Amino acid sequence: MTASRETDWQALDRNDPLAAKKAAFRIPDGVIYLDGNSLGVLPEAVPARMAKAVEQEWGQSLIRAWNEHDWFTLPQRVGDRIGRLVGAAPGQVTACDNTSINVFKVLAAALSLNPQRKVILSDSGNFPTDLYMAQGIRDMLDKGHELKVVAPEEVAGAIDDSVAVMMLTQVDYRTGRCHDMAALTKKAHDAGALVIWDLAHSAGAFAVELDAAAADFAVGCGYKYLNGGPGAPAFLYVAARHQDRVAPALTGWMGHDAPFAFDLDYRPDAGIGRMRVGTPPILSLSALDAALDVFDDVDMNVLREKSVSLCELFIAEVERRCPELTLASPREAAVRGSQVSFCFDNGYALVQALISRGVIGDFRAPDVARFGFTPLYISHADVIRACEILEEIVKTRAWDRPEFHARAKVT
Repeated sequence: MTASRETDWQALDRNDPLAAKKAAFRIPDGVIYLDGNSLGVLPEAVPARMAKAVEQEWGQSLIRAWNEHDWFTLPQRVGDRIGRLVGAAPGQVTACDNTSINVFKVLAAALSLNPQRKVILSDSGNFPTDLYMAQGIRDMLDKGHELKVVAPEEVAGAIDDSVAVMMLTQVDYRTGRCHDMAALTKKAHDAGALVIWDLAHSAGAFAVELDAAAADFAVGCGYKYLNGGPGAPAFLYVAARHQDRVAPALTGWMGHDAPFAFDLDYRPDAGIGRMRVGTPPILSLSALDAALDVFDDVDMNVLREKSVSLCELFIAEVERRCPELTLASPREAAVRGSQVSFCFDNGYALVQALISRGVIGDFRAPDVARFGFTPLYISHADVIRACEILEEIVKTRAWDRPEFHARAKVT
């Protein structure tokens, strides 16, 4: 490594406006965590908030906590906090359920708003659960709907007047390829289609502009870049212009206009609340709420600048040190999220070897070693050290040990 290269990345860390944020997370000693795009790190604020929710709110207030601690409005309060990160004005995002259920809800709602059309357009880079949910709705409705799946680069050309709903994940979970939300949304609208965006690998990673792009619906999860913990509540977005026309497919009591009137007939809430279904998971919502504190003073454009810098450094170092690996992510930062993926024939074993050395990434079939970069707690020094370890493992074939080839249930 040349002195100038060292100076470059050291200067970036020295002048990093987000450097102090690392102290807001609990990162085990000796770990370089490059998997925040799968499960975020534990924020320091969460354990105390969880203890308060359990011991004081639930433990002392019991049922009174719904009013005394304002549990009832927690889904909306958390939703609005997420809304700021994804470019949504208040009242358009609610935190509830999980991503799969929210996909079902918004897709069913979108199809009901465009009943004369039958095509659901998606791409092969979409997360499988989204496609599974679309298949389930198609079969359940039994009204001739078609799920059309094309390659990511073919989406724009596949938009025509047969499409009812275009449903895409903004950032491809395997490669990090990032769709142009504004351009594709406009093209879909021009063709008379509605649009659903899955923000699972976008929210908290870079600035998302749902309102500015005129998106119709969106979903996302709380446990990746938002650091809400394993199985954290997800969120969904319904543009204000659609809210009074959306007919929820899952008509639960928490989506009722007056849930404690206990009417026998369903009457939807007037706003985004109609998209809620059952009793909110207060403990996990409290954890997510505390996790969001770290974003309160973060400029998402500054976060994005650091993300690009980290990813660019990682790509350059891996390609210089490990020519055996092939870049699977877009080289151009403008069309890449906050992750970098490389293909390697023994990608699973390679990732396991890295994990054994404290560099935690993950693997996606068939051969993708995937690395997520969370600028709030990753430094350029972390990137350099991770690449040094990767180079050593590749050059010595340290990955080629039986224990690293043994597949676990979760990859």
